[in-house]
Amino acid sequence: MIRAGDQVGYEGAIYALQAQTGLTVHPGGRTALSLTGKAHYLEMDFQKVTLFGNQGEKLPTWFREYDWGVKIDFYPSSFLPPDVGMTDIDFRTFSIKVSGAARAMMECLYLAPDKQDLVECYELMEGLNNLRPDQVQKLLEKCRSIKVKRLFLFLAEKCGHDWVEYLDLKNVDLGRGKRSIVKNGIFMNKYQITVPKEFEESGKSNL
Repeated sequence: MIRAGDQVGYEGAIYALQAQTGLTVHPGGRTALSLTGKAHYLEMDFQKVTLFGNQGEKLPTWFREYDWGVKIDFYPSSFLPPDVGMTDIDFRTFSIKVSGAARAMMECLYLAPDKQDLVECYELMEGLNNLRPDQVQKLLEKCRSIKVKRLFLFLAEKCGHDWVEYLDLKNVDLGRGKRSIVKNGIFMNKYQITVPKEFEESGKSNL
């Protein structure tokens, strides 16, 4: 139901999905970083909203067919559990669950490099200097994507964040073997990944 004169935004629709249908659909990635104030220094694309949900979940027809005034990109995935690393964002009359900063960063890396630029991921990571090590630890232990975990740790160390020193990687599965994230990139030996040449050219390849 919509009261006369009210404008309906996608945020209210997300509330309906979470509260009334039990879906785990939530703003994630770049959108969540913007909503939580972690990406205010970057130019954000407010015409596009990134949503994540559990593998197998689908947006209902009424959501997909309504014009929310923004482009909705929806990514169902099970690379992270639905209940880890979330936070609540309050709006005027309701609140919705969105990805906290650490989870949102991992969602960005999940989309990289095809749907999310890796150099921009580095710039986003630069702003995450006050993450809680215990929350990052839990996400790293629960994350099922080797690519995401290696990139997350690589970028965090590149940024020189203090919280990295408090992580215990003994219980974090980083897999085996090399991972070519991009073609014709540079190889970072510590995490066995190939990343864009821009990291070297901008003085960011000190690992």
